[in-house]
Amino acid sequence: MTASIVFDLDGTLVDSAPDIAAAVNAMLADEGYESLDLATVISFVGNGLPHLVKLVIEHVGLDMARHAELSAATLAHYNRASTALTVVYPGITEVLETLQSRGLKMGLCTNKPEAPARHVLDALDMAQFFDVVIGGDSLPQRKPDPAPLHATFDALGAKQQIYVGDSEVDAETAHRAGVPFLLFTKGYRKTPVADLPHHATFDDSAGLIAAVDQLLGS
Repeated sequence: MTASIVFDLDGTLVDSAPDIAAAVNAMLADEGYESLDLATVISFVGNGLPHLVKLVIEHVGLDMARHAELSAATLAHYNRASTALTVVYPGITEVLETLQSRGLKMGLCTNKPEAPARHVLDALDMAQFFDVVIGGDSLPQRKPDPAPLHATFDALGAKQQIYVGDSEVDAETAHRAGVPFLLFTKGYRKTPVADLPHHATFDDSAGLIAAVDQLLGS
């Protein structure tokens, strides 16, 4: 049976938080505000750029009426240097090569806007692994609504499905979609692992392969 695996991006395949924080802080500097530390920005990551900027506005006391403007400014800063500090997690490229060599179909479902998500994949030499990319602006819905995940799997076409992510949003998305979920424990999660629905956890690339093999009966 052909299987498909869909991955989240930020905090699952790549550590992109430093570039996201740099974009946020560039926007804040434009507005005359002090920078936020990395941990604070990471605590805002997961629900897409508009939600992240909403939390930043609330945190520093900017005018929420300017949300669209400040979101656009943050995205512009991010697009100018979206992979300056971003790195692929150790062993992930090799995992993707292994899964691809086994004939598994792979897709990406992220709340990052699609264009910058594709740029990150291209810049980090990962685009060749993914047949489908659904971003946070690809559909009217974004995670944790299951629609983007369903759309990714539908485009891949395989009946046996696995979703891999790192966050509360990913766990809820998989749960609502009724798809087995593999949870990366060293991403941007804030909630204890035991409190999140998941089929299995992993903390490195070898653990990911083992979890996939277990689910697929390899």
